[in-house]
Amino acid sequence: MSELTELYEEIAVCQRCELAKGRTQTVPGDGSEKAEIMFIGEAPGFHEDRQGRPFVGAAGQFLDELLASIGLKREDVYIANVIKCRPPGNRAPLPDEIEACRPYLDQQIELIQPKLIVTLGRFSMARYFPNASITRIHGQPKRIGNRIYYPMFHPAAALHQPKWRSAVEEDMLNIPHILKEAEQLGETRPLEQAEQLSLF
Repeated sequence: MSELTELYEEIAVCQRCELAKGRTQTVPGDGSEKAEIMFIGEAPGFHEDRQGRPFVGAAGQFLDELLASIGLKREDVYIANVIKCRPPGNRAPLPDEIEACRPYLDQQIELIQPKLIVTLGRFSMARYFPNASITRIHGQPKRIGNRIYYPMFHPAAALHQPKWRSAVEEDMLNIPHILKEAEQLGETRPLEQAEQLSLF
């Protein structure tokens, strides 16, 4: 049994917050354990809660299309959410829920060791870009240590507000270039401070 599978089993019985009472099942994560790219979304929705997999509804179908646009499939990357249980009525995650799930996400990142973390939406963005606005910083990568963090709109935002669709598609098309930069960074000394990257 892999360490990631063991983590999934730990998450499955988690009682750290009130969301445990209303879930059908937990939604820990999905994809390659050796992924170079990790996508972090917000929270499971109705379909995710039923299937136990992230991004399986309409937003997930759009994410699959976005991945295909850069020659990738779901099994090539790793996908997780900031929280692992569906909030009632698909409301936004609360601060204490995000904090309760933080150690699980930390462990996932530690086990997978992605070169590039793509944040989808404002809740995962806030973890690495505190106090930033997604409308201002989407598509602008930042290096911290030897990893690159890249904020994008959540795919659901593009479905609900078509004006953001082209931005999401364009930001996704930049990912291969950013990944190449991330691979080069892995060969250099990590920085102590965060550094804004100008890749294009």
